[in-house]
Amino acid sequence: MSKQSEAQLENNLIKQLVGLGYQNVSIPDGDALVSNLKTQLEAFNNTTFSNKEFDAILNHLAKGNVFEKAKTLRDRFNITRDNGDSFYVRFFNSEDYASNLFQVTNQITQEGTYKNRYDVTLLVNGLPLVQIELKRRGLEIKEAFNQINRYQRHTFWSNHGLFQYVQLFVISNGVNTKYLANNKLQSVKQTFFWADVNNKNITNLTAFASSFLKPNHLGKMIAKYIVHNQTHKILMVLRPYQFYATEQIVNQVATSNENGYIWHTTGSGKTLTSFKASQLLMDLPNVHKVVFVVDRKDLDYQTMLEFNSFKKDSVDVTDNTQSLVKQLTDDSKLVLTTIQKLNNAISKANYEKSLTHLQDKKVVFIFDECHRSQFGETHKKITEYFKSSQLFGFTGTPIFKDNASKNDLGKRTTKDLFGKCLHKYVITDAIKDQNVLRFGIEYVGKYKQKGNTLIDIEVEAIDTAEVFADEKRLEKIADYMIAYHNQKTFSKEYSALFAVSNIETLIKYYDIFKRKKEAGEHNLRIATIFTYGTNEDDEDAQDYIPGDVLPQAAEPQTQYKTSHTREKLDEYISDYNQMYNTSFSTKDSQQFENYFKDISKRLKEREKTTFLDKDRLDIVIVVNMMLTGFDAKKVNTLYVDKNLKYHGLIQAYSRTNRILGEQKSQGNILCFRNLKKATDEAITLFSNKEAIEDIILPPYEAIAEKFDDALKNLLDIVPTFQEVDTLPSETEELAFIQAFRRLLRAKNVLESYTDFNWEDLGIDEQTFEDFKSKYLDLHDKVKNDSQKQKTSILDDIDFELELIHRDQINVAYILQLLAKLKDAKSADAKAQKKAIIDMLSGDVQLRSKRELIEKFIEENLPHISDVDSIQDEFERYWHDEKVLALSKICEDEKLDKAQFKALIESYTYNGREPLRDDIFKCLDNRPSILQARSIGERILDKMKEFVQIFVNGMTA
Repeated sequence: MSKQSEAQLENNLIKQLVGLGYQNVSIPDGDALVSNLKTQLEAFNNTTFSNKEFDAILNHLAKGNVFEKAKTLRDRFNITRDNGDSFYVRFFNSEDYASNLFQVTNQITQEGTYKNRYDVTLLVNGLPLVQIELKRRGLEIKEAFNQINRYQRHTFWSNHGLFQYVQLFVISNGVNTKYLANNKLQSVKQTFFWADVNNKNITNLTAFASSFLKPNHLGKMIAKYIVHNQTHKILMVLRPYQFYATEQIVNQVATSNENGYIWHTTGSGKTLTSFKASQLLMDLPNVHKVVFVVDRKDLDYQTMLEFNSFKKDSVDVTDNTQSLVKQLTDDSKLVLTTIQKLNNAISKANYEKSLTHLQDKKVVFIFDECHRSQFGETHKKITEYFKSSQLFGFTGTPIFKDNASKNDLGKRTTKDLFGKCLHKYVITDAIKDQNVLRFGIEYVGKYKQKGNTLIDIEVEAIDTAEVFADEKRLEKIADYMIAYHNQKTFSKEYSALFAVSNIETLIKYYDIFKRKKEAGEHNLRIATIFTYGTNEDDEDAQDYIPGDVLPQAAEPQTQYKTSHTREKLDEYISDYNQMYNTSFSTKDSQQFENYFKDISKRLKEREKTTFLDKDRLDIVIVVNMMLTGFDAKKVNTLYVDKNLKYHGLIQAYSRTNRILGEQKSQGNILCFRNLKKATDEAITLFSNKEAIEDIILPPYEAIAEKFDDALKNLLDIVPTFQEVDTLPSETEELAFIQAFRRLLRAKNVLESYTDFNWEDLGIDEQTFEDFKSKYLDLHDKVKNDSQKQKTSILDDIDFELELIHRDQINVAYILQLLAKLKDAKSADAKAQKKAIIDMLSGDVQLRSKRELIEKFIEENLPHISDVDSIQDEFERYWHDEKVLALSKICEDEKLDKAQFKALIESYTYNGREPLRDDIFKCLDNRPSILQARSIGERILDKMKEFVQIFVNGMTA
């Protein structure tokens, strides 16, 4: 049986969509699209528009970017008709979404920077709101994703920018089908499978169309479940489990007074779900107020930022109990507060008169991470005070009988407090969907030193508090962490948390690391934070304690076990201040809270392009703080020297498994205690026993086998790296790229294991580097061809360059090698020079500098007599080349040199691409509308290349 072609896949889909209620329409080009838009808007608005009136509508639709156009779509536009009347044009009906007009077309051609032809377009009231890109069976749908990104750059902005009204993209190869929101910060990690209510993925294109693309459902998704992120100015769309949970809550409130809870695993986006549920609940006529409750002040602030990023000024944090009472009594529909303030408001007599009228109103309470805050007296107080309230809890780790702690009110489960689970999405579901990562867990009992000497860390044999706290053991663990931290974090590109059993041990660890740093044994940037509370010294601490005393990172306080503990914390904060030029202390709760926020921010903001290495924080040592409720995608490692169990264990491990690109392939857990049994029990409780293999990465040997399989596949295509140059066509080059990329992925995972050793593999490191250079050569070829407007089957291949990683190599390091080359004997010089060129070829950042550095070696190095002057000579050479390159760009593009230089400096400093208008200000004459886009893109590409060569990686 022959493979189904892309054309067949397309035709079958169109036929199916017509059967679902779409009108099939032929729209070959941009002019036909505009003509159809006029007809459809007239039908939808039950009127006709003159050419003059429609021109005004087109001009209105052309304004703004994708984010602004999404607002235009949902607003009405007031036009003055030819007869002087005022008329409001509607583009989309968000209330009665089934009343919109749905059409399907295919193969629309548009011309911008290049000419593109789109696969299947779904039009709603004439506007293209869904774009479907198809690949034939057997090809990766990632290629369809990359094709969409290319269309966004090349043509979506042309023809009045009508394709910038696309709200959703669908990508499919027939077998796998995913959807995503339209935004300019596209990542393949933000593509989702649709699923049924039981989280069974609907991957086949035909089944997906029947479920997701039905006009009624698609209309609902566009009307209700696309969120405008105000902070990042992007569109977000809910994933299926978020959709079902929100629908269940809204239905429960609309039709009953029953409570309920949502079990969505840690890291699955509960904040977005709860925001959308809150937003939809506010619109229900029977709801007086929605109160969103968190259990810590830092989460209060964090949630406010996230809620307001979804909708500007949607919520204001209550500063104190009095301001909470004011918000509960005014016309605020959504209130965000902490459990402590809510408890105060309903407990204190002086607030009773103000709140009495709410007792019989329907107030909906939504509790974030409800297992931490709802097992003491407060739950009882809320339900008794607000007699007509409805309570909903969100949790990633519910309390069951097996993991319930006993307090004065007895052993109570999440079900006891909130009733039935309305929707469940557990960690195995999230891993299957690639919404969170698996864990790579290593139980460390032996430390392999250089020379293969084994030092016992005494994990398995002895289980006494004395041995666990012994400084010799702690020092061995510190040495182990120092030895392997670079390997675990990709040379400190990521950060780690270190969870220890109590404050006393934390102090010992910090002092050991500090002493070793002063002795020059490491250059890690280490900080710590802790507060004293009953629970901080509990070996078996979970993440809440009975009653409403909330433990780790309870609102920062200045109560400590001894004056020594506080003095030590002040000393450590002083170290932090010196490291980062800050001025925090424990003098008052606000200063301490700011210290906590600064640590959090430093970890969270590492993923920003503008993040500077001097702001890097490598390891934060904690007892309980930051082990729940804290999310930072650039944290990929957790070191553990404490007992954890059940939900406390899952919560702590889950600090490491947020999705971020291809390089971060798992969350690394290094246990210095034997937590194997506790880990298996926790996974069994929160999913099932069979899930252990799905959640935890297999041992090193199993990954090594995958590497060997990938290597065999590669060598079947190209037995030697030299043969890559002789591949006869792009088809064979594509096969090599895919094979080597698979090898890269396996190596990326292997390298995270402390057992990693090239001697275990079927290829030596140098041969691997040689293959990698050929892989990068093909990347450069594709990049250059696309700049020459040559089309290629390799255009949409993702080379996943982030996987090509080595220890930090920059120009400063290369200069050291040049000094050695200058001093080398002639017999060694040739080999050393080759080694330098090979190194330049294999590093993504330095590769762009290879030609210039090679020129320096050939033309300048022989004439330098003093090795010590190499750096000065190189800097002079580099400056001259930089000036020449800048002059050439300005001359070729007719740019004002001073203005363009300022634009480059701004881009280098803040990492944000300049607007096209800023680029055009550098030109002698502004280009015509037809030429503007292509000229702007060309100049931007040249600017980026200039920065890549002359700026990035030029400092140590």
